[in-house]
Amino acid sequence: MPRFAANLGYLFPEHDFLDRFAAAREAGFHAVEFAAPYPHAAREIAARLRDNGLECILFNLPMGPPGAFGIGCRPERVAEFHAGVERALEYAAALGTRRINCISGTTAEGDDRELCEHTLVANLRHAAARLADTGIELVIEPINRHDVPGFFVPTAARAAKVIEAVGAPNLGLQCDLYHAAMMGDDPSSILSAHRGTIRHIQFADVPGRHEPGTGTLDFAQLFATIDRLGYSGWVSAEYRPSKATAETLHWFRPRA
Repeated sequence: MPRFAANLGYLFPEHDFLDRFAAAREAGFHAVEFAAPYPHAAREIAARLRDNGLECILFNLPMGPPGAFGIGCRPERVAEFHAGVERALEYAAALGTRRINCISGTTAEGDDRELCEHTLVANLRHAAARLADTGIELVIEPINRHDVPGFFVPTAARAAKVIEAVGAPNLGLQCDLYHAAMMGDDPSSILSAHRGTIRHIQFADVPGRHEPGTGTLDFAQLFATIDRLGYSGWVSAEYRPSKATAETLHWFRPRA
């Protein structure tokens, strides 16, 4: 079975964020992730990780002002993006995190898509270079356009082209099986086709973004595919529990 982690932005919503670390450890997780540590002091999160023997495996670069869904492709926010990279590095140092995710952002009718493309590639080169200085990996996550209309990088195929254009050895793909399926792609085929660039995997069932067994995806087959492909990284549960989180963990086998 894969190595499973808990996304604390989604799992254990019965608890305040800082109390979710203990809940995750009690459930048997050894690793956690979350989108945005920034509302909390890094020392507070570091203490929760330390007290519960947890590893923080991933968080996102700052995603911009309320209502924004990433700023990586936004030409008017380059300075903000660069500042966000520095802030993320500070948190990574405090939390011991070795992988950071970039949310690319959205475009609207009338935007200069060529300029947005140039901005995203340049920003990713900058971020990858800064993270490489401290041995941290950067990943880019495709997000489906049903949940986030206008998202600039909605598919793994699109992300692969961006990764190739950037050309940074520490840049890879964050493969969210939920987003892939929502875009009409077959998650197993995505795993196989992009095995060389996948650095992190997340999942939720489709539709609804709830736990395995609430939708149409065959998770026994998907987890077996992940093992067969030799992927040794983390596989994170990023779903909205349909009931108390502890009652949705039938798919999870804690490792010793």
